[in-house]
Amino acid sequence: MKQRLLAMAAVAALLSAGTAMAKEDEAPSKRFTAERVFDMEYATDPQVSPDGKTIVYVRHAMDKMTDRDTGHLWSIDLASGAHRPLVTDVAASHPRWSPDGSRIIYMSSNGKGPEMRLLYLDSGRSFSLAQFSEGPGQAVWSPDGKQVAFSMFVKGETPSFAKPIAKPEGAKWNADMKVIDSLTFRFDGEGYLKDGADQVFVLTVDGGTPRQVTFEEAGLGGPQWLDGDTLLVTGNLAEDRDLDPIESEIYKVELADNSISPLTSRDGPDLGPIVSPDGKTIAYRGFDDHTLSYEQANLYLMDADGANPRELAADFPLEFGSIDWAPDGKSLLALCEDHGVLSVYKVDLKGGVSEVVTNVGGASIGRPYAEGSFSVSGGKKPVIAYTAGFSDRPSEVASIGMDGKGDKVLTALNDDVLPFLDMAKVEELHVASRADGREIEAWIALPPDFKADGSFPLILEIHGGPYAMYSPFFGSEIQRYAAEGYVTVWTNPRGSTGYGEEFAQLIDQAYPGNDYEDLMSVVDDLVAKNYASKDRLFVTGGSGGGILTAWIVTKTDRFAAAASVKPVINWLTMALAGDIAQVVRRHWIRADPWTDPEAFLKFSPIRYVDKVVTPTMLMVGEEDYRTPAWEAEQFYTALKMRGVDTVYVRVPGSPHYIASRPSRLIAKTDNIMGWFAKYDPAKKKDAAAEKE
Repeated sequence: MKQRLLAMAAVAALLSAGTAMAKEDEAPSKRFTAERVFDMEYATDPQVSPDGKTIVYVRHAMDKMTDRDTGHLWSIDLASGAHRPLVTDVAASHPRWSPDGSRIIYMSSNGKGPEMRLLYLDSGRSFSLAQFSEGPGQAVWSPDGKQVAFSMFVKGETPSFAKPIAKPEGAKWNADMKVIDSLTFRFDGEGYLKDGADQVFVLTVDGGTPRQVTFEEAGLGGPQWLDGDTLLVTGNLAEDRDLDPIESEIYKVELADNSISPLTSRDGPDLGPIVSPDGKTIAYRGFDDHTLSYEQANLYLMDADGANPRELAADFPLEFGSIDWAPDGKSLLALCEDHGVLSVYKVDLKGGVSEVVTNVGGASIGRPYAEGSFSVSGGKKPVIAYTAGFSDRPSEVASIGMDGKGDKVLTALNDDVLPFLDMAKVEELHVASRADGREIEAWIALPPDFKADGSFPLILEIHGGPYAMYSPFFGSEIQRYAAEGYVTVWTNPRGSTGYGEEFAQLIDQAYPGNDYEDLMSVVDDLVAKNYASKDRLFVTGGSGGGILTAWIVTKTDRFAAAASVKPVINWLTMALAGDIAQVVRRHWIRADPWTDPEAFLKFSPIRYVDKVVTPTMLMVGEEDYRTPAWEAEQFYTALKMRGVDTVYVRVPGSPHYIASRPSRLIAKTDNIMGWFAKYDPAKKKDAAAEKE
């Protein structure tokens, strides 16, 4: 049976990828074929120097030999446009300028493990700052440029109830028992958690031994310098912290004696403190916890001692993401999800808000999520560096003034590839939901030979989260589908972020629900416009999109085939065994599975599996602890028992983020297209005609 399933997966990949394999004597394909994923480069984390003259950023490329997305540091001179390599001999990330602009701290990997390095720009020489027992977190410079602060995992005492007896020399006994006593004992991307917690350290930039400055049982991180002798850190030191997983406070740590005291205390998360240039004011984000499945982070100020907390721009409708102070201390810059894109807004200290730049993003290489960042320089004419998003290429580095003038794209990382390919044209779509008439935003990628003649197959691709947002930007998976002839649509149904808190909260205790109606309204619109054949509809999605895919096939038989990737299938098991189990129980369902199982089952696809007739593929990473394999397995087993065509695809070594390696991204999309090809009525008809 196992060999047969492996063969099916291989055949599925060939069904879609085989047409892209050119013969040796043929010209290279102009389509975005599977191997083109390895050609993609993209920019992240642009950091502009304090004087506003240079940008250092992480340039990502796909390494075919190691099957890794690898980052290196490159620099851009803003006056001349000179674009040069800075650190390329090893993987490098998280560059941060010293206050005087003479040095850069960055994270690297030397083949033995992560390390923190200091680069002197005048000589180009760098060195490792210390020997670390664990991988250090991102470093933050002290105001005088003499120290850095960072977080690092510190091992704790392993619980045990028995002392192992001594084994004879050379004996091969079973490993010692592993005792677990924490509510959250495994986490996606980390596996089973080690005993211990993140603590905060300081280190002189001359190198040496890191000094631990926090010693709490709970984890603390995100250090920021309040002044040369005081740090701000974020965490949750409450006794019941395991039962309140979204709670966090901002604490002050005095380096003279390592004393720690809270600056915030409300019921709800407070996080991301940023200190004003004069050191007198702390900006931060947070909200009052009403135990809902989603609440927007608001923007706050407080005095340096924690006094006088007050909300800023309370009427602004969007959520505040990452923030930074303008160099004059008279305003803040905030990155906000904004109707499908990211935008940087300027917020003055009276609460006035104005847009500086939009279309920030493009840094999600697989699916078109809203992902990007910015930084701001010092000086009288500050420069903002940001990742710019586009529909036909991954993220580039761009810059703009604080006044919103001088916007310029500074890189063209894929001009050696993409101009010579037939990339999918992307159109924007706005559809009134059949549920209640609300406007739903969507985007369509059209195959190069597209004609609105009602003949093309359509893939509905659904985002995860569910509290997340798709963008009209490049996604390798989207381009792959379109290149193989599929009209591909992705959308932001109710529950998506970036459209205001009320829109996101429409699925609170109602997920999945009318988001299904939103998705089907988009499909109906495209069929009505002859963008797609009503008989050649396919649906797929991952995580939150995985549960919606499974939910859809319990509601309709209109899709020829479905591929549910890393889904939640049963909220009962998700609320008891997923890595975010307590969030599901406390915030999403707001019930106990042992006393009110119906509250969980009524939104679980497994409850309605008897309604499914659509051939459905299930796919999950073997090391996924966000939506563990047993979620997909429940649906797969039930479909098998009912005689519905199904296949179960496991991705070896993969956590929840399957596309973290290029080969996984390729295998994911090509197996999905292979499954769809098997059930495409048009291809069945063509195959029958060939036999005749």
